[in-house]
Amino acid sequence: MDPSFPAPEHGAVPRPVPRTPSGLFPAGPPTRPTYREPHPVTGAGVAAGGGAATLWLLLFGLLGTDVASYAWWTVVAGLLAWLVALVLVRFGDRGVATGVAIVTAGGWSIAAAVVAVRWATSGDWPLW
Repeated sequence: MDPSFPAPEHGAVPRPVPRTPSGLFPAGPPTRPTYREPHPVTGAGVAAGGGAATLWLLLFGLLGTDVASYAWWTVVAGLLAWLVALVLVRFGDRGVATGVAIVTAGGWSIAAAVVAVRWATSGDWPLW
């Protein structure tokens, strides 16, 4: 025992020397800042955007009286919906924009399938 240090009292426990962390496991707060999304995408937002886009495409699709007008109304409605989605991505809720974009792509796919089936069954391109 080193004579420069007094002997510990009876029953006293010497404190362990603190170890320097190796860095393998985090020992404290992170050294880099954590960035958070200002408008996080949520399931409720995606569902709301999807529901709104479904209603929007349905209303425009009902304006069509035949396959050609249905397809063109769906294209116009989809373009308008995507413009709204772009504005929402930049200034609003990205979850709603995601729902709008997903449902619009699905609506365009349905319109393309209807046009393709009509074209295959009649042999005449229905959009002109």
